[in-house]
Amino acid sequence: MRLKDKVILITGSGSGIGKSTALLFASEGAKVVVNDLSEPNGTQTVQEIEAAGGEAIFIRADVTNPADVSAMVDAIIAEYGVIDVLFNNAGISGVGVLHEIEPEAWDRVMNVNIRGVFLPSKYVIPHMMERRKGSIINMSSCIAEVGLARRASYAATKGAVLALTKSMQVDYAPYRIRVNALLPGTIMTPFVENYLKTSYDNPEEAIAGLKKRQLSEELGLPEDVAKAALFLASDESTFVMGAPLYVDGGVVSGKNA
Repeated sequence: MRLKDKVILITGSGSGIGKSTALLFASEGAKVVVNDLSEPNGTQTVQEIEAAGGEAIFIRADVTNPADVSAMVDAIIAEYGVIDVLFNNAGISGVGVLHEIEPEAWDRVMNVNIRGVFLPSKYVIPHMMERRKGSIINMSSCIAEVGLARRASYAATKGAVLALTKSMQVDYAPYRIRVNALLPGTIMTPFVENYLKTSYDNPEEAIAGLKKRQLSEELGLPEDVAKAALFLASDESTFVMGAPLYVDGGVVSGKNA
């Protein structure tokens, strides 16, 4: 029970990596706050946690909306009194080379992937500062370190999240708040699976191409990232600060090999 009685907010935890992390954290004793734009998805995550004997609540909030995020944090503090861990997981993908991306599409990816880290952190951090304790996990990507075709907007946001993580760590280290980043490779989430099916004539061929990028020669699973998040959320990582944790099957190492 590595997270026993810790109150943990996970944004975008109605599906994919966020959902897997919520389930794992609850099994390790955490009181999980499930956040998602989709009420059916978020409620389903809570129901699965409760069915397994864990504790969770669902709060619908748009992580790009200050009023939503502020109200969500206030509700958590009213319910539990603390927020021990914030996992800024919510995000969307963006596809296209830069000159083909419409400004509205660019702004949406920026808004969700960067503002969606900024706002939850902004409203949670003062409570952590008051207690002089906390762990923040930001979802970056190995694309922050390597080039990938047709991912200009997504790469820009994930590079920004990694840089933001390091800056946040400097600012909040005096308050004993740890800020770290996860850098996954290609993870077979429902979103990625649907993208491959709708964007390629031969999805199996596309998957084979993705596997070649990774030294593991396999795509990652949401559970792989959830286990890394568990380490950063737990007290086992108290000496890990401002760090990028790669969960990429060797993509970054492979590019340098």
